[in-house]
Amino acid sequence: MLDIGLTAQFSALVFLLLVSGLFSMSETVMMAANRYRLRSLASQQHRGAILAVNLLNQTDRLLGVILLFNNLVNTAAATLVSVITMELFGDDRWALGAATLFITFLILVFSEITPKVIGAHHADRLALIVSYPLSGLLRVFYSVIWFINLFSSGLLHLMRLQPKHDNGAAALSIEELRSMVLESGQYIPKTHRSILVNLFDLESITVEDVMTPRGAIDGIDLSMPIHELRERIATSYHTRLPVYDGDSEQVIGVLHLRRLLGEVLATELNVELIRELMAKPYFVPADTQLYSQIQFFQENQQRLALVVDEYGEMLGLITLEDIIEELIGKFTTSTPESGRRLKWGEDGSITVDGSTNLREINRELGLELPIDGPKTLNGLLLEYLQDIPETGLSVRIAGTPIEVIQTQDRRVRTARLFRSG
Repeated sequence: MLDIGLTAQFSALVFLLLVSGLFSMSETVMMAANRYRLRSLASQQHRGAILAVNLLNQTDRLLGVILLFNNLVNTAAATLVSVITMELFGDDRWALGAATLFITFLILVFSEITPKVIGAHHADRLALIVSYPLSGLLRVFYSVIWFINLFSSGLLHLMRLQPKHDNGAAALSIEELRSMVLESGQYIPKTHRSILVNLFDLESITVEDVMTPRGAIDGIDLSMPIHELRERIATSYHTRLPVYDGDSEQVIGVLHLRRLLGEVLATELNVELIRELMAKPYFVPADTQLYSQIQFFQENQQRLALVVDEYGEMLGLITLEDIIEELIGKFTTSTPESGRRLKWGEDGSITVDGSTNLREINRELGLELPIDGPKTLNGLLLEYLQDIPETGLSVRIAGTPIEVIQTQDRRVRTARLFRSG
């Protein structure tokens, strides 16, 4: 090295720093690359992605080849700086000390920090490129890397820190998956992100959270006069109707109106015909998770279930459509109310029916009313006030001003919500 000129030595130093930077960047690129995106590309037979996935599946050897050459180059650069310093200033200690600080600064800036920042910001794109030379180096120097890793593995074994061989497949929790979906940006449309996030919530939402309360159920009572029965059936907006017999809290069956229509065309409507056509009611506990309820609907070939509490008292009704709407939002217009969306008025207020589900209110109006207790606005007000409120009473719950507009039959019929702030 002493024979060559200073120009050649400085050129060699620049080259070594550049090579060191490339290896340093490659380390960051491979560690920061999105492994799921790489696997997706690899499944499409992308050559660079296949090589990258293979490298990530053997992380110890990948790091071995990168760090081997990175340290060799850094050591060579430090030695070359010492040689240049001795040629220019002799073997004075101050000169060698200054040269050590100088090469440390160069390595930090040009071979470590800058390349790693570049690699971290463009990891997914660069991983497809750097996988080619890294795979080639690993193949050529495999025996050397194996020998070095032998000592590293022995040390990890003594420290009881052996890595688990999971082929790079890291298990993700529900919250981690949710974060990935929310941070997907332009890769997943907003509507699709909303559906996926709602899908994750199925494990924590019960049928009681989305059911139609008992007071809002549209059913038929066989004790009614036949002309009232006919009118109730003719004006119903639902395909299936719960059937009572004098006691509205005791459902004796579920009537499918399409089956009834076919029979009525050939004969006269009567109570006996309804009893023959109605199906056996299907009951589910109130604390059943929505995800499990979907499976129950499928296994029992049902689309409607009556929700009961621990004492067997009926609380409400849930349908398959209710669960689907919880995932993708309102989509049906089978009832007059279903087409109406909750929306703030120009004065910053909105009138809401007391039977409206709190989850729907929070979702549509962007509020944070508590949902860990009662499931409807009426239930929330009754629990908060511990009494039947009078018309005109105003309260503030979770930062939302609420005014009681109408009460009837010991419950809040309508209330006005005001946008806070």
